[in-house]
Amino acid sequence: MNIKPLLDRVVIKAEEAEEKTAGGIYLSSGSQEKPQFAVVVAVGPGGIVDGKEVKMYVKENDKVITSKFSGTEVKLDGKEYTIVRQSDILAIIE
Repeated sequence: MNIKPLLDRVVIKAEEAEEKTAGGIYLSSGSQEKPQFAVVVAVGPGGIVDGKEVKMYVKENDKVITSKFSGTEVKLDGKEYTIVRQSDILAIIE
């Protein structure tokens, strides 16, 4: 099953959270921070959003940094994705 986002929405898949600190201490899943690094899975077409034209700057397979608590988490076919607005993406990692 595929996800096709609408308008300025972007579907991302978060990279795995760090399980070990820089000092070598292993973290339980409850104490791990929500990852801010993700890979773009699908991109909406852009268009008119709130009366303004939105051009999409991200594309599939881009590595991005997102706002910490942005988006809507969904589970599809056993995989977890987050749907965010393009404006919630802070940077593209090159």
